[in-house]
Amino acid sequence: MALIKLEGMEFKAFHGLYPEERVKGNLFTVDLSFEADTTQAQQTDDIADTVDYVAIYHLVEKEMKYPSNLLEHLAQRIKYSVENNHSGIANVQVTVSKQKPPVNGTIQKVTVVL
Repeated sequence: MALIKLEGMEFKAFHGLYPEERVKGNLFTVDLSFEADTTQAQQTDDIADTVDYVAIYHLVEKEMKYPSNLLEHLAQRIKYSVENNHSGIANVQVTVSKQKPPVNGTIQKVTVVL
């Protein structure tokens, strides 16, 4: 099994509890990792023998378009989508971060890891 990571995917999206977040949006980053058997691809050098990370990116992109109140909910939707649209992967981990959330103070980001 190989560990595959998609790190630093960035999206402008409209997740959050507050009306301003739903109107102005915010920058979000998503990191995703999973295990997959890449033995065949190591020999054939053929994309058909591994997990296409472009297809995975598009699943994440699709989920980012549907607003959620909570990062926990968004992260679970992403995880579910990846797990249910690609066979042969295991141990999916999703990290979703909201950059500079609107608070009365300074927070660089808030992150949920599932």
